[in-house]
Amino acid sequence: MAGQFRSPATPATTISDMNEDAIAHCAGYLSLRDVCNLAMTSSALKRLAYSDSIWQRFFREHWHQQPASHSSGNGAREVYLARHAAVRQFKFLDPFVLEIREHAKAFNQLLLHKNHLFFSQGSVVKMIDLDGYLKATTDFFHMLSDHKARITCMRLFPLNEVTSLFRGETQGEQNVLVTSSCDHSIRLWGKGSSLRCFRGHNGPVLSLSNKLLGEDNSKVLASGGEDGTVRLWSLSSSGRRGQRALKATFYGHEKPVNLMSVAGHKTSLLVTISRDSKVRVWDTGTATSSAVRTSCCVGMTSVPGTPVNLKCHESLLYVAAGSSVTAVDLRTMQKVITAAVHQPKLCSFDAVPSKYLICTGGDGRAMLWDIRRNQDPLKPEPIAELGGHCGQVTLLYMDPYKIVTGGPNNAYVNVWEVDTGVQTNSLLCSSTGKDGAGSGCDAMAVDGCRIATASSCEDWGVLHFKDFNNATNSVTKPESEPSSKFWDSMFISDDDSDE
Repeated sequence: MAGQFRSPATPATTISDMNEDAIAHCAGYLSLRDVCNLAMTSSALKRLAYSDSIWQRFFREHWHQQPASHSSGNGAREVYLARHAAVRQFKFLDPFVLEIREHAKAFNQLLLHKNHLFFSQGSVVKMIDLDGYLKATTDFFHMLSDHKARITCMRLFPLNEVTSLFRGETQGEQNVLVTSSCDHSIRLWGKGSSLRCFRGHNGPVLSLSNKLLGEDNSKVLASGGEDGTVRLWSLSSSGRRGQRALKATFYGHEKPVNLMSVAGHKTSLLVTISRDSKVRVWDTGTATSSAVRTSCCVGMTSVPGTPVNLKCHESLLYVAAGSSVTAVDLRTMQKVITAAVHQPKLCSFDAVPSKYLICTGGDGRAMLWDIRRNQDPLKPEPIAELGGHCGQVTLLYMDPYKIVTGGPNNAYVNVWEVDTGVQTNSLLCSSTGKDGAGSGCDAMAVDGCRIATASSCEDWGVLHFKDFNNATNSVTKPESEPSSKFWDSMFISDDDSDE
């Protein structure tokens, strides 16, 4: 009987029952990601998430300065997003600049992760902690000289993917360096020394996978060699020499394996291309031992011309070879479209497939292409030509904000808006010898709002590092002004801040 006299249930209180001031106050303690997620929940919370007070706080915390007045009608969020895009497009004249002199030897590889530089000259790898360099600490520099021949490839992998090697260590070092060499070996580096040496290839190791393959604790590294084999390695194997590291060897290529990439839609699929432009797709998930494996090949095709680069996005593969870029569906191995044709030949290639944009580098110019517009397989048309280069554009970087182009005959690297191909800046990268002769750009690396370039002459080599995060003096370039006047000084000192 008592059940008949129950009081009505009190409705649950939700966030929408709170007044707007209280929600806005709470949102002031959220991260940028959390605020963006909040904006997607409802129209009312979106209005609160876009309030000026929240985005003014983000602006001050991120750049340690007050946001510019938005009298044009744009709110604080729009001002924040405009600044965020501008620093990533290098649209400023006063970045923090650091110049480091090195030995007079060509730079082969260059990587940049936040304020850490990794570069190779011949068989030697050098690591520089830029923060430590500025503070003059004793351990800011490491020279790794265990390889006996030229370094061919360098990769950085997240520390948490190879944690078994660093048990008990702090997570301060966010990446682990892996290198391949013409001395037939692969080395894994940490704490300024070689932690593992992997041997198995019967010749120079030419390529390393851009990501680790597989899931969780079973992740492996792939390598391609002059011997035409593809090999899988466990980075967490026991034994300093990595005797038990080799997990599988794939045969099938008849020529050296120059390039490889992990598929975007399935982390166990590896795409490789050999010097004769033969493409193979391997299912590494079916490889369980170091025995000979040919059945792991699940797809094959070929493209015309010498391979230049390749990139995977979801189930599509973009292969740059000869004078064209071809898109291949990895599920069927059918060629979908010729995305670009750059005569007489390609020198470099990169892509932002999520925006349907690719860029090709050739002789004297680069070209920007929209994949959606190039439905004519015989004559695809670029949406912009990025000119002003001397000689071949061999260095090309692309992200959702910008394109950066350079080459061995150019004293500057040029920066372009990714959506339009409009030039935003031109950055000095050359070194000048005692005889006054300048040099071009040997290598380039970009990480968000930071860029590092390397050049060498007969007398010395020079690394230039530029960080645009705290820059304030915007580029204003008249149409008639040559791009070389963007930079009048090789060194500008300013306060630096990690982004």
